[in-house]
Amino acid sequence: MVRVRVLAAMSGGVDSAVAAARAVDAGHDVTGVHLALARNPQTYRTGARGCCTLEDSRDARRAADVLGIPFYVWDMADRFHADVVDDFVAEYAAGRTPNPCLRCNEKIKFAAVLDRAVALGFDAVVTGHHARLGPDGLLRRSVDEAKDQSYVLAVLTRQQLDRAIFPLGDSTKAQVRQEAASRGLAVADKPDSHDICFIADGDTRGFLAQRLGETPGDVVDATTGAVVGQHAGAYAYTVGQRRGLHLDRPAPDGRPRYVLSITPKTNTVTVGPAEALEVSEVTATRPVWSGGPRPDGPIECEVQLRAHGVVVPATVTVDGDSLHADLRRPVRGVAAGQAIVAYRPDSAGDIVLASATITT
Repeated sequence: MVRVRVLAAMSGGVDSAVAAARAVDAGHDVTGVHLALARNPQTYRTGARGCCTLEDSRDARRAADVLGIPFYVWDMADRFHADVVDDFVAEYAAGRTPNPCLRCNEKIKFAAVLDRAVALGFDAVVTGHHARLGPDGLLRRSVDEAKDQSYVLAVLTRQQLDRAIFPLGDSTKAQVRQEAASRGLAVADKPDSHDICFIADGDTRGFLAQRLGETPGDVVDATTGAVVGQHAGAYAYTVGQRRGLHLDRPAPDGRPRYVLSITPKTNTVTVGPAEALEVSEVTATRPVWSGGPRPDGPIECEVQLRAHGVVVPATVTVDGDSLHADLRRPVRGVAAGQAIVAYRPDSAGDIVLASATITT
């Protein structure tokens, strides 16, 4: 492998520490950097939830010391707040369901960080994401399907992927932890962070209510048109949700009802039976095509419609700034704001073809 100067993004967790270690083993000139993303670091973790605390920064520094590499902390709290946190709130206010991890990869780790790294003379950025970049430069799923993060990396452009290194894609999480222990890294047994890093207590509804306030409105049954409940803010709901609806009356057939749509203009949440959630067509915007030349016509592939969601065969067409997918079988709970990621099955691992943001 050609020796290059790389910047290792070190979150303070086991994955990024082992990724940095493998970059050192590969003979690269490695510098570690921890991204300070929280304006108030103490608010970003509760137990195993969240990240970006002073504890995480210290854990990253200790790992860098063990590896014998230079280490710095970059303050990106304002950029993170504007591009990820504010975007998250605005998307919910607009009736969509965003994926903040995807947005963080797009706007922070592989835009702000990569841009600064290149300006400082680094050749690439190393991260602890569980995904693979093959010799052909194409993004593939990790061998550990349960930890695969190719879905949230699929938004990266070809140019960004060309400057990325993902050393963990050929290992399972268990293997990564074992390696960390054998290297003497104190984070070997550190719990993974869960949920949304900037909502440490996991209360998304409460987080949004603090920023958007209470805006009471109707919950309407799609079948009868009757008002069957009230809500304090349509932003607190997402398509496919069943729990926490607090409906005043049961459905005539006694079956559970789910959120079918959110309409911010009328501040209405519409509910209905599970089968009404099924969709066979998906339209998305702003396609990013990194898996080869943009196709001139329809292609047969597989698509994933949310993180850790099911994968279904589909026919995908790209037209200008739109992507359209005809699904081979219906899927429930498709939410605007999430990503659709197209994959091509391959003997060396599923290849990411494209990503786009779902509109309908």
